[in-house]
Amino acid sequence: MAKVRLILDTRNNSKRRDGTYPICLRVFHKKTRIVPLDYYTSILGWDDINGKLKKSVGINKNLNCGFIGYEIDDKIYKAKLVIRELGRSIDLVSVDRLVELFKDKWDYNPTSELKKKIENDVSLSKWGEILIKRKEAANKPGTALWYRNAIKALVKFNDNQDLKLYDITVTFLKNFEAFHLGKGNSINGIGIYLRAIRSIYNAAINEDLFVPIKNSFKVYKIPTGTRTKKRAVSKEKISNVKNLNYEVGSALWHTKNYMMVMFYCRGMNFIDLVQIKVKHITDMHLFYGRSKTGQPFAIKIVPQLREILNFYLNNKKLDDFLFPANYDGSTEYFQKYKSQRRRMNERLKIIAKDAEIEGVFTTYYIRHSWATIAKYMGISTALISEGLGHYSITTTEIYLKDFDNDVLDEVNALVVS
Repeated sequence: MAKVRLILDTRNNSKRRDGTYPICLRVFHKKTRIVPLDYYTSILGWDDINGKLKKSVGINKNLNCGFIGYEIDDKIYKAKLVIRELGRSIDLVSVDRLVELFKDKWDYNPTSELKKKIENDVSLSKWGEILIKRKEAANKPGTALWYRNAIKALVKFNDNQDLKLYDITVTFLKNFEAFHLGKGNSINGIGIYLRAIRSIYNAAINEDLFVPIKNSFKVYKIPTGTRTKKRAVSKEKISNVKNLNYEVGSALWHTKNYMMVMFYCRGMNFIDLVQIKVKHITDMHLFYGRSKTGQPFAIKIVPQLREILNFYLNNKKLDDFLFPANYDGSTEYFQKYKSQRRRMNERLKIIAKDAEIEGVFTTYYIRHSWATIAKYMGISTALISEGLGHYSITTTEIYLKDFDNDVLDEVNALVVS
């Protein structure tokens, strides 16, 4: 049977310059091995009978003898546990392999959740604020606001107390979801919050700031509700808008122009429209980079688009913004942009009514309408996807999902008539 004993290795070749010797585990199993335990003392500082440090000896005065004693006792206990677990099978292993098994046991600590929590003491709010500042510095205020609102929602749910990333358990996430559903909040809204939290959570993991015992978001599934149906406006209704007559220079006149430019530019986003400068326009093309992805676009200027652009190009310098509603893309003026977008959508309601467009109509519907009209005209989904600047054709298919249902309804009507 293998035996282990705690010793002070007082061999001459083990003595250190300061006169101390290593505390070791003497392992006997067919052969003897001496395993250092990374603690040192002198002959006078070691109680060989009881196998522990002498607190009263000067050489040990700067040592935490109690903690070292605990660590050593733990290693002896685990070594003896390995021997018991092996039983008769111990005869099949060498003394060197037995020492390896001891060390594996010493290093393995599956139940130290408290230790993991201390090492992973990452606050959601503090870490989130770092990411928010990064996004703001990179002029991504929309993402920064998305993070900020999500953190605020979780902290509020947690009795207005900040929480650590390790507190974001599957149970916590399910309780957060149930709480908001109970308040009558939409699944889509809950999902928006939790996708932001997942992004913050995973960023901490990717930057080695947080090592979860279990990644909660690999188990918990963020709820997805019914997609908000975006009504596509027909080409006829778009023509109705084009033919509306408003006083030149009025707010509605500018809004109508912005809408038509967005439509002529493959459903351009409003945030991209307000960042266009004179230098982005040539004789043949309008160039811009999509704010959301940075993807560059070169839009060929059709005659209808040229007619609108010429008005705004008049007496402007290359570095001037093209439109009176303008935004430099910075975090500093993000609130200004949000106010402009709100006013744009308020005026689109009036224009929609004047053009006999029923229901809600916002800047987003312009983009959706361009895609749907293109599909009705027989243009492939792949080309529409490229025109919209989608990285995945799946995203485009979501845009066109309602279109596909409408076509099926028309086909069915023809069949049964």
